[in-house]
Amino acid sequence: MPSLVLLTGFSLIDRGRHCQLVMGPAGSGKSTFCATMMTHCQTTGRKVHLVNLDPAAEHFEYEPTIDIRELITLEDVMEELDYGPNGGLIYCLEFLLNNIDWLEEEVGTYDDDYLIIDCPGQIELYTHFPIMRRICNALTQWNMRICGVYCLESQFIEDKYKYFSGVMSAMSAMVNMEIPHINVMTKMDLVEGDYGNAKADDEEGEDEEDRKARRRRRRRQMEKALTKREIDRYLDPDPLLIAEEASAQLSQSNASPMDMKFQALNQAIVQLIDDYSMVSFIPLNITDEDSVEYVLSTIDNAMQYGEDLEPKEPDDKIEVE
Repeated sequence: MPSLVLLTGFSLIDRGRHCQLVMGPAGSGKSTFCATMMTHCQTTGRKVHLVNLDPAAEHFEYEPTIDIRELITLEDVMEELDYGPNGGLIYCLEFLLNNIDWLEEEVGTYDDDYLIIDCPGQIELYTHFPIMRRICNALTQWNMRICGVYCLESQFIEDKYKYFSGVMSAMSAMVNMEIPHINVMTKMDLVEGDYGNAKADDEEGEDEEDRKARRRRRRRQMEKALTKREIDRYLDPDPLLIAEEASAQLSQSNASPMDMKFQALNQAIVQLIDDYSMVSFIPLNITDEDSVEYVLSTIDNAMQYGEDLEPKEPDDKIEVE
């Protein structure tokens, strides 16, 4: 009697190639976002790899599978060419473009896997220079579906002018990159009251009482900036926030010609944001699995991950006589 082979289960594999391009200003939580996505994907059984495109990066929670530092490092450029950090970073990315076959060879070994690309924190790369857009064009030519993820930390909302500068940089990246794109408001665990989870932020030499006092001050600042009724105005940017702030400042003092020009600039920014109406943020609390899953599912939906799923035979089989 011929033996029967029973498959103990099926897993699903997507025949396309997908990647997240994680962008944002320095300190916005990009590396933490990448590590959180890596952990969540691995927990759910998704095959995922970390790609580092930051030639100045030093520490990673997960070792990158593909690392630009194997091609070029910022330290070497600054030492050999006597460049500053900003110019050196741009040189490194241009060097990558001139040697794009290296990246193609590295990426080419991952046919059905999911890549998370950790990018540098220099905003000009996404808003002023075409470097990252050209990298995206290359990835698209290699049959990769891309979703841009722009990270902005929640502490930007303590200052409305700073917040709207972040909104405009996110909008500029969306226009310049021309790829499916979502914006993520990171570090929402701080907004929700977990002010002590990042010990690295403690000032050197502070004792416990000083740390508690500093956290209380931060709590008061955040509570002043955010109420339950206002939080949606930051996740879906309300241009009137900056107009209200400017009007309040003008009402407290005699308006000078410079103040009037500043008010006109604010009105122009309000009009620009309102006309485009492109930017909205998804809140991310890395301590909440549901929040992480919601962000990941939104990214997957943006680049149509999972639409080409096919059954894949598992390695373990049971033979029955």
